[in-house]
Amino acid sequence: MPIDPQVKVVLDGMAAAGLSDGLSVMKDMPVPAVRQMMDQMRVPTPLDPVASVEDRKIPGPGGDIPVRIYRPEGGSGVLPVLMYFHGGGWVIGDLESHDVSCRTLCKNSGAVVIATDYRLAPESKYPAAADDCYAAVQWVAANAGALGVDARRIAVGGDSAGGNLAAVVCQMARDTGGPRICFQMLIYPVTDHSYGTRSYHDNANGYLLTELSMRWFWGHYLNNEIEGMEPYASPMRAKSLAGLPPALVQTAEFDPLRDEGEAYAAALKAAGVPVQCTRYDGLIHGYFGMHNAIDAAMRAHGEAAAALKAAFGAVPA
Repeated sequence: MPIDPQVKVVLDGMAAAGLSDGLSVMKDMPVPAVRQMMDQMRVPTPLDPVASVEDRKIPGPGGDIPVRIYRPEGGSGVLPVLMYFHGGGWVIGDLESHDVSCRTLCKNSGAVVIATDYRLAPESKYPAAADDCYAAVQWVAANAGALGVDARRIAVGGDSAGGNLAAVVCQMARDTGGPRICFQMLIYPVTDHSYGTRSYHDNANGYLLTELSMRWFWGHYLNNEIEGMEPYASPMRAKSLAGLPPALVQTAEFDPLRDEGEAYAAALKAAGVPVQCTRYDGLIHGYFGMHNAIDAAMRAHGEAAAALKAAFGAVPA
């Protein structure tokens, strides 16, 4: 179907700002300049109300990890928790870049949301980001009582590179004996270090995320190309996907990552994992953070919140 009219407004605005080919402009820019550019592109957005927001630091394998804890209004008793890992190609993004999405997820799911500000590449290359995210989940499980969350109802989620990290953390938890994760929410995830899919060909240019920008991200994240074959970099390459948590996978029609996200969902299903996979026609990569401007993206948030509620509700008392 054609591009969503509200998405076209976003793309036209980017073109007017000199980003007619989306993030491909990054290929000739140093990392600090890209981070500054992305910060400047943030648009002031209304914030969904939550009961409280707390910034703190927790211990990690490479030093303290900043986290941001969102608690829902009206929440009482021991609450479920979503560990959220932001996108940004493992190179950009932070607690601020995904604050709006985390607030909306907290409000609509009724869960505590804990955003994790993992180490970024190229300063800290693979597998630093995954190690930090896994350490954060371990810490929450170990400190669930003090946090007022239910260690039996821990979900992980993220968008793009954050979706990659959520999938990888689920594999790490399975492979090393815990903690138990009850659900994984993968929003247009990176699942394979490859550029050969139909969606990479069809959506290589013109829709925010491009093939060139993905090559730039992978190039900064990995120490070498061979690491891209490892399952903790490319979760699609795991020998087995059996025993992983139920999943929601969302993809966008005009996204280079569409096919690898859908392939991962199919592989999970083939391995016996319950999966809900939804392609959002007319949308582009990054829509999850545009929900205040794009109606279909708000529907995607609604689907994510509903899936979280169902997963938390399915955990035996």
